[in-house]
Amino acid sequence: MPLDPLPDWVLTRRRQIGERIRTARRAAGLSQLALAERIGRDHRTVHRWEYATADPSTTDLLLLADALGVPLSELVG
Repeated sequence: MPLDPLPDWVLTRRRQIGERIRTARRAAGLSQLALAERIGRDHRTVHRWEYATADPSTTDLLLLADALGVPLSELVG
């Protein structure tokens, strides 16, 4: 049964993960569109992850880490 509303710490962690995705994407010199194309997702989805309005799945996080050339732990650490 989902929690509604989510605990504050979940929202804080979601924002941190989004910031890490954005930082790694920029360090790789990629736009949201270019990253989305690399992982087979829509650029709006990448935007939602970066701004913490949606959660990437475990598979999405693995694809992101690979496409960005960073360890998964760097994104979710």
